Amino acid sequence: MDYDILIIGSGPAGQHAAWQAARMGKRAAIIERKPKIGGAGLQTGTIPSKAMREVAYLLSRSGGMRSAIAPDSRSRHGLLADAVRRKEDVIAQQESVILQRLLKHGVVLIPGEASFIDEHTLQVTDASGNTRTLSAQVILLAAGSRPRRPASIPFDKKTVLDSTSILNLRHLPDSLLVVGGGVIACEFVSIFAALGVRVSVVDSHAQLLDYLSDDVVGVLVDSFLGMGVSFHMEERVAEIRREENGVVTHLSSGKEFRTDAVLFAQGREPNSAGILAERAGVGMDAGWITVNPHFQTSVPHIYAVGDLIGRPALASTGMEQGRIAVLHAFGGAEQQSAGNLPMAVYTIPEISYVGKTEKEVQQENIPYVIGRTSFKDSARGQINGDMHGLLKLVVDARNGKLLGVHIVGEQASELVHIGQLVMNLNGSVHDLISNVFNYPTLAECYKLAALDCTHQLEYRSAS
Repeated sequence: MDYDILIIGSGPAGQHAAWQAARMGKRAAIIERKPKIGGAGLQTGTIPSKAMREVAYLLSRSGGMRSAIAPDSRSRHGLLADAVRRKEDVIAQQESVILQRLLKHGVVLIPGEASFIDEHTLQVTDASGNTRTLSAQVILLAAGSRPRRPASIPFDKKTVLDSTSILNLRHLPDSLLVVGGGVIACEFVSIFAALGVRVSVVDSHAQLLDYLSDDVVGVLVDSFLGMGVSFHMEERVAEIRREENGVVTHLSSGKEFRTDAVLFAQGREPNSAGILAERAGVGMDAGWITVNPHFQTSVPHIYAVGDLIGRPALASTGMEQGRIAVLHAFGGAEQQSAGNLPMAVYTIPEISYVGKTEKEVQQENIPYVIGRTSFKDSARGQINGDMHGLLKLVVDARNGKLLGVHIVGEQASELVHIGQLVMNLNGSVHDLISNVFNYPTLAECYKLAALDCTHQLEYRSAS
């Protein structure tokens, strides 16, 4: 064998798989078909959108576009240039960090597109069309995903956009229609609304992020409304048509929108077709690769991690999947990842959660209480001016165990890890109450929400 492990894809999942293999003394190589490393996590998704979001967030905290500089279109386009420049700077810096880390660990980087010849052998074709074959004891698939692009949508990367092409805009549209109400759609609504664009949202569901609690999403919707976003829920797109002066979108209900641009953000597709995994006997379901709890495919020495295997399709979970897969492949110490994985939506304001929702505990017939506190109830929230943030605890009424944490407000993606750790250590609201938090901090909201829970628990036991 040429290598102990060959990894297809240099995104977060592939990187962490390679580092783990190298730390175990294995000969590891990453095959990457794109000219730059990092995958969607670094180049076209996670990091770029969050870097642009930071510029938009700072603008929203300073009073927003409409009151500050809306009349000056040159200033508006300058803001987009600032956001794009920040995005590109962050990508360049992170690319350098990742590259140095891989090389330091002895990981070999191989440019080209990989496809299976047989279950241990890959053909790699570089940009010039040259091919070579490589073999490995273990093969790990981490090729990621891409935005879903239905043939009926006239994408042109200028006015009809997906979540990749919208990151490369050089001119800020005056109006934008966003088709979709999921994570990616909501994040771009935040960015462009904060930059002063008139944003409209069309989605087939009754609520944005419909798997989350109404009260948490309600805070986000209020923020969007405050930025001038209009909503058209329980609606479906019938046709999108490019015209000389913009885009016309027709809904099934008969409504019509004329906007400068449209963002179609409804799902993603796996990058599995070019790998030709069927030649190795790897099982798939509509292009998504099926795996067992160890991330083995139907062929035991071929593993798959990250977006290729479907939900939750997050950079953080992909990193952990890559690590766990390599440990299993090479008989490393059995290490299980944390049972409760945090999720974050980088909107303005942020949403983050871990564990069960209120709907889920109701479906499972678990007796529960809810503890809430608003950021405005904490001194730090008042100092920050975050009057709408919310921290919500879902607690088992039988023993006070923490079942879920849901946060909306700034720093939500950071704060959620406190609740995650308590849950993974099988902790309760009493552990939060007995803990001492710096004052003033938003973390203090955990104690306030936990006290709310214990008051309810005491009332239940008394009655």
